[in-house]
Amino acid sequence: MPKTVLIAEDRPDSRQLLEDILEQFRPHVRVLVAGDGREALALARTEKPDMAFLDVMMPGLDGVEVCRAIKADPALAGMHVILVTALSQLADFEKDADAGADDCISKPYDVALIMERVAAVLGVAAA
Repeated sequence: MPKTVLIAEDRPDSRQLLEDILEQFRPHVRVLVAGDGREALALARTEKPDMAFLDVMMPGLDGVEVCRAIKADPALAGMHVILVTALSQLADFEKDADAGADDCISKPYDVALIMERVAAVLGVAAA
């Protein structure tokens, strides 16, 4: 049974880059994609992914708000949430951690770091 990863990213180029990175884990990983926070939260509630990459700056609900909602829901609280941000100040990372995020990574994406996190969290290897 494949593990499920949710990507919530409003920028098509960033979303596609994450999809391309996660493609290397198929068939062990199934990818869900949301273009905004509301869609991400709805997918999280219906699909119950194992892991999520949430962009911090999205329209509607931002990634921090989605993270808080996920971690407050007992049915989803075990999901591993990584907040993705273009912000680099320490205070921004601390705010992300206060939302209950398990990890934060910054843009531009470090492909090796993302692959390492996915492999460690999901216990799968790239194909």
